[in-house]
Amino acid sequence: MKSRMLSVFLSSVLLLSVIAVLQVRAQQSSQKSAPAPSNWKAVDDAMGRAGQDQPDGAHKYAMPRSDLKVTLDGVELKAGFALGSWAAFDKMGTQSEVMGDLVLTEAEIAPVMQKLADSGIEITGLHNHLIRTTPPVMYMHIGGHGDAAHLASAIHDALALTKTPTSAPAANPNADLGFDGKQIDSVVGHQGKNNNGVYQFSVPRAEKIMENGMTVPNSMGVATALNFQPTGSGKAAITGDFVLTAKEVNPVIKALRQNGIAVTALHSHMLEEQPRLFFMHFWANDDATKLARGLRAALDQTNSAKEK
Repeated sequence: MKSRMLSVFLSSVLLLSVIAVLQVRAQQSSQKSAPAPSNWKAVDDAMGRAGQDQPDGAHKYAMPRSDLKVTLDGVELKAGFALGSWAAFDKMGTQSEVMGDLVLTEAEIAPVMQKLADSGIEITGLHNHLIRTTPPVMYMHIGGHGDAAHLASAIHDALALTKTPTSAPAANPNADLGFDGKQIDSVVGHQGKNNNGVYQFSVPRAEKIMENGMTVPNSMGVATALNFQPTGSGKAAITGDFVLTAKEVNPVIKALRQNGIAVTALHSHMLEEQPRLFFMHFWANDDATKLARGLRAALDQTNSAKEK
């Protein structure tokens, strides 16, 4: 009897030891496979604000122009809807790449452009995204390669010539929309998110976008953006931009116009990307679900990634 009890005891000890070893190995494996946290503190310091690590590896700064009061067809545009400056950084070997889009008043364009050019930041686009806005606003797209902190300092100094707020408003994912976000998700075929009362979609392309031999992360402006701002009674204003190859441009124009959505701009945002991309901006204010169907019809004309 004692021999059997001893055998059972030893077996139990052996089983517990095996379990402990397996747990340690699993923990070590998890630690090895988990990506190391990025170290962007010097860049945050140079920007004068905190950025956010993105799932695709980029480090992004949201700089909404909440100081501006801009209206279009009687709708006051929320900063997160159509007035969102941003800059995103990504590692490129020992250096970094930055891309961004600065929302500017007409008076801010010349001084900001001069400051950026003097600091080695490239201007890759300057144009409208919407029409009939009061006051007029323009969008300056930027890019650069080199030391990340130096690039950030240049952008910081350029922004200092504007009235861009130094901090973004606190996030409120529960702000009232006035329409059913889940229903809009179902129609669009992707999941949106509530960003301070603006319902937003980011739809990546299925193929990789390359520049200078490197893959451009989706969060650096190469995903289609669809924004809904509630305007009451189940209606919404919509804007954003479709990211398109040349052969997709006119089919998307046709789909949008057939669904009562105006095309307000068509242009490039970058200089040397592959494949060549065109960015199409749009505007409408109508029943949110109806407009979602129009946007879905346009998305179906593109090589966009499907929701997983």
